[in-house]
Order: sequence, then structure tokens, then C-alpha cells
Amino acid sequence: MLSVEDVDSGYGDVQVLDDLSMTLDAGEIACLVGPNGAGKSTVLKTVFGLLSPWDGHVRYRGDEIGGMAPEDIVRIGIGYVPQTDNVFASLTIEENLRMGGVARDDDLEPVIGELYERFPVLEEKRSAKARTLSGGQRQLLAFARALVMEPDVLLIDEPSAGLAPNTADEVFADVQAVNDLGTAILMVEQNARKGLAISDTGYVLDQGSVAYADDADELLDNPEVSRLYLGG
Repeated sequence: MLSVEDVDSGYGDVQVLDDLSMTLDAGEIACLVGPNGAGKSTVLKTVFGLLSPWDGHVRYRGDEIGGMAPEDIVRIGIGYVPQTDNVFASLTIEENLRMGGVARDDDLEPVIGELYERFPVLEEKRSAKARTLSGGQRQLLAFARALVMEPDVLLIDEPSAGLAPNTADEVFADVQAVNDLGTAILMVEQNARKGLAISDTGYVLDQGSVAYADDADELLDNPEVSRLYLGG
């Protein structure tokens, strides 16, 4: 469904990704883990068009999308939830969801209604400002806002960052709930063990390249991966 093929990318004159390749299949969760500075978030930004690949290809359903504008990426079915500034704090939940659908030209009521049905806590607080939500609820709102466009692929950057362990567990459950809707997920996660535990496929990045790629369970059971990247 989504493939990154031999991609080099970076910021200004600083190269971050070096000949990186990976794939995301329909309906799966793939998790990118690795040390800080390995290039995990850069992968998402390159796929979403916030960065253009210097070399290589980004393909979605067989079509080249490398270098496309983010608004065009959204329209073809790829959503993105950044690590920070992923909701409008001064707007209500309802207003946030409607902002997520500004690129649609049809009635938003049915899709927002379905999201409220799937995530009832958002409906209960639909008139509340986003800034009043807990950290976990804000992340759930960020997921739901991206889902208003009904993407087939959702890119999620560090969903548990800064959250208490119990709240992080709730967010991981929400990631699985989004995946249960049929949305494929490419996720960057700092908590490598928990991220891999809910994933089908895992990629360990190091210095801008893929050091290990395997089924997530296999990576969790790999002694070398555990020693080098998962804290033993």
C-alpha cells in the first residue's frame, strides 16, 4: 500500500535518512523505533510531504507521491498526527473535528457522528475546549480529527510522548481502535516495547537507515535488538 524506497532526506544541508526503505501493508500497524536522532519522525514528514526526498521514491498504491504537498497527500487518503500542536486548544472538540474536514466538500455530520459513536468520550465533551482535555483525551481528539478525512493510512508521531504510563496505555488502546476501523498505521514510538507490542511489523532505525526489519513479535524476542535498542 505504502512504500518508501531507497530514500535520502533531511533538513537544509543536513542529511538524516540514508537509503531508507520500508513498506506498510493495508490494515496493519507498523512501528518505527530507534534512538533519538535516528530519523524516525523524518520518515513521517517525508511521506507526508513536509519534506521532499532528496533521492529515492515514496509510493502510495503504486503511484509516486514523493514531494507532493501535504494537502494533496491528505486528499489521496493519508493522514498525519504530529507529536505536538496536533489540536486547536482554543476550539471545542466539535470545532476541531470540523476543522479536520475542511478539505471535504460533502456533509460532515455522518462521519463526525460515527466518530462520536466510536469514541463516546469525545461526544460527551463535544462543547468543551480542547485545552481542558487530559493528555490522553487530546491525543484521542487528534486521532479523530485526522479520521474525519477517512484516510486509509494514518501517520502517528510519538503518541505516548509526555504521558503517564496509565494514560499511555489508554492511547495505545486508542491506536488499536483506529486500526480496527481498517486504517493502516505507521507509528513512531519512543516506548519501543509497548509500540511493538501492538504492531504487526517493526522497523529499528539507526543513523537514518533501517538496522532491523521484522514482524514486531520477532523484534521483541530478538536478544540483540533487545540489548541494543530496547533497554535489555
